[in-house]
Amino acid sequence: MSGLLLTGVGVRLGDVDVLHDVDLDLDARTVAVIGENGSGKSTFARLLGGLVPASAGGVRILGLDPARQAGELRRRTAVVFSNPDAQIIMPTVQEDVAFSLRPERLGREATASRVAEALDRFGLTALADHPSHDLSGGQKQLLALCGAFVRRPELVVADEPTAYLDARNARRVADHLLEDAGHRLVLVTHDLSLAARCDAAVLFAGGTIDAVGEPSEVVAAYERLLAEGSLPC
Repeated sequence: MSGLLLTGVGVRLGDVDVLHDVDLDLDARTVAVIGENGSGKSTFARLLGGLVPASAGGVRILGLDPARQAGELRRRTAVVFSNPDAQIIMPTVQEDVAFSLRPERLGREATASRVAEALDRFGLTALADHPSHDLSGGQKQLLALCGAFVRRPELVVADEPTAYLDARNARRVADHLLEDAGHRLVLVTHDLSLAARCDAAVLFAGGTIDAVGEPSEVVAAYERLLAEGSLPC
């Protein structure tokens, strides 16, 4: 079963066709999504996460139809954005991670165990009672990841998760995302060295897919288009 299957997909936001004629059949564990600003990458990420609907075509994510199986898709996926402040809700680190588990209704002991395990994984145990919004930028992004992974999602969609981080924290976040912990990953990124670490890459240009394949080949195609100045607007 394909992880990502899109056929003739379009997304219209307001009066703008942000995506059009998107065809993709891809089953790689980690997928990098690259392209210029405005190429449709972020809309594609939101489509996969069930945050925006397709206005045309067919979509299957993990075999699910987002239009008819939205609840199941949300249960099996997690979305991480570049700005962690948009995802931090509760006043303390521990409370914020626990909040992600509310839909699962695990009970107090099971919730506490899952939260402790996640905090330890992301190096946040010592900050469990720390005010969430007083964390550094890197710590906030780790908290956002912790809140996503505590749910044990099957698919993680990460939209520029290292965009505002220094090199050290960007590496830490990338390592957590890319490590084989039983999840699939779709990673939207401008960091081509990070894209090269994925199993496959997708190049967006002008609201549609321009290339799909091995990351080294897709990155090379992107760099050629940049050098030629021939990327569609």
